[in-house]
Amino acid sequence: MKLLFCSARSASVLLREDGDYYLPFPVALSLNGENLGEERRSLVSLFGLLPDTEYELSLFRPGADPETLSFRTESETCTLDVRRFGASGDGSTDDTPALQAAIACCPPGGRVLLPPGRYLSGPLFLRSHITLELQKDAVLALSTDRSRFPILPGVTFPTCGEKDLLLGSQEGNPLDSFAAALTGVEVEDVNLIGEGIIDGQGPDGDWWVRPKEKNRSWRGNLLLLERCKRITVQGLTFRNSPFWNLHPLFSEDLDFLNVNVEAPSNSPNTDGFDPESCRRIRLLGALFSVGDDCIAIKSGKIWQGRELKIPCEDLEIAYCAMLDGHGGVTVGSEMAGGVRRVRVHHCWMRGNDRGLRIKSRRGRGRQAVVDDIRFEDIRMEGVKMPLVVNCMYFCDPDGHSAFVQSRDPQPVDEGTPTIGSIVFERVRAEGCQACAGYILGLPEQPVESLTVRDSVFSFRENAPALVPAMAENVPAVHNRGFIARFIRELKVENVTMDRIDGPMVAEE
Repeated sequence: MKLLFCSARSASVLLREDGDYYLPFPVALSLNGENLGEERRSLVSLFGLLPDTEYELSLFRPGADPETLSFRTESETCTLDVRRFGASGDGSTDDTPALQAAIACCPPGGRVLLPPGRYLSGPLFLRSHITLELQKDAVLALSTDRSRFPILPGVTFPTCGEKDLLLGSQEGNPLDSFAAALTGVEVEDVNLIGEGIIDGQGPDGDWWVRPKEKNRSWRGNLLLLERCKRITVQGLTFRNSPFWNLHPLFSEDLDFLNVNVEAPSNSPNTDGFDPESCRRIRLLGALFSVGDDCIAIKSGKIWQGRELKIPCEDLEIAYCAMLDGHGGVTVGSEMAGGVRRVRVHHCWMRGNDRGLRIKSRRGRGRQAVVDDIRFEDIRMEGVKMPLVVNCMYFCDPDGHSAFVQSRDPQPVDEGTPTIGSIVFERVRAEGCQACAGYILGLPEQPVESLTVRDSVFSFRENAPALVPAMAENVPAVHNRGFIARFIRELKVENVTMDRIDGPMVAEE
């Protein structure tokens, strides 16, 4: 067992390293001798702990000696119960003032507590050095009245100094946007923990009606962390966001542990986790079932990426479950600042359109370098296309133009993106439909390197033909191996496939 995080009131523990979201077999747990019951997940979080207290977690499985892990919780200065600040928790009273007052009054090292209840609230703003805990059966329900939401300005020009202030963000551009249910701007050392729910009430408002139209401002998130440091989000469930669910932006040293992110499969743009121009992030033990990409790694659309030149880098995604959703893990298409050093391992994907999806296009720029992306020890069930690399993704108003879609070499210039090294290792994909992988690079800048080794791909019988990549002139296919065009090096080592039509690797 390995302790990943410990606060004054909670802890997260990786029970074993050889599973994915689930352990290879169930185990029994006890804490200080108290039975916690059976556990199937690889990573668990413990809540209801006391500050500055010693604990011993024990793990039992048949035929083996018990394993133990000892740890001591952090200290805590105080707990502020939002009920004492006037919050009603009845689901109809506007509790925004009481909740915001408790956050504003909390001293460093303190805890703001939401006990069981349904707290109707507008966006709340975090402060540094505190813990916000939603206990089990506590729901923070986001107001559906957008007229009462504060707006974060996209760009504010400096009165002195040289840097513009960027606050509002929408799909990789600095645009006026509504604040998130929980918004952190330049805060640090914050814990957002608990077994409660943050409910964006997407179906109950007009957030999902004509979602691509600006209505007073652009849609906001459930959690926005902008220019933040050392934040841990643990155990919470995020549900029915107006737009993207979790959006770290220009932030670093973040942990997301055992979070759940939920939205209907037809909800528009409800991406689960979209880190943008961030570094050093761990996403461990999370479960996603959303209406768009489960995870989308970004670094700004053209202007933002070129001007700021802040990549997204050093990400670890492990022991997660990506259920449904267009992509399990997506890079782009707003990646003009680059994405590098991403490791995805010991994850389970089920029913996604694509497992690893890289989306780029001409015009993203020289900074738009995607490199050192690793997929290791992944289990896929019913993922239609385990791997897609698409450098002619038809996004943006000119996405269908000859400039983006031409298969003839274009000049390599300031707008030319690069795809570097991608590795697939120990991937077991069952129930594939279109193809094991589809790679479409640029003729003037081919994909540098793709390695697939020690992996197994099996296909559905009588699978329907599907278009594997969102680019022009890509034919529908079924039961194909790797289809590659414009790639410098493609290595396929110790890979088996069944029920495929044609060769394992084809250049078309």
